Amino acid sequence: MDYKVALAKYIEATNTHDFNNVKVLLNDNPTYWFTNQTCTSIEEVQAYFENAWNVIKEEVYSAQEVTWLTVDQHSATCIYSYHYEGYYNGDFVTGSGRATNIFTKDADGEWKLLHEHLSKGVK
Repeated sequence: MDYKVALAKYIEATNTHDFNNVKVLLNDNPTYWFTNQTCTSIEEVQAYFENAWNVIKEEVYSAQEVTWLTVDQHSATCIYSYHYEGYYNGDFVTGSGRATNIFTKDADGEWKLLHEHLSKGVK
């Protein structure tokens, strides 16, 4: 699996709303920067994801305008616009923002997500 496939699988896993599918794609020591929280362990990331899936029902997450900034044998960094849609308190909602993802190869040569930084889009 190459780094572009790793990103696609990560988005796909996120949309299953089952953290077990996401977890297998994460580095053992991930760091996530969200607008309102920093997560520095798989357990913290899991709690954040599961809360988000509980708040926004039937959420669909997507990445658009993906640009790979750096790629070498061991790491790959991309930026993209993220979009989501789902139901908040029964009302259909949408949103978007900016993302940075850093993937690294593990000891088995698999690309894993090491860092994600999400922020609200600039208007």
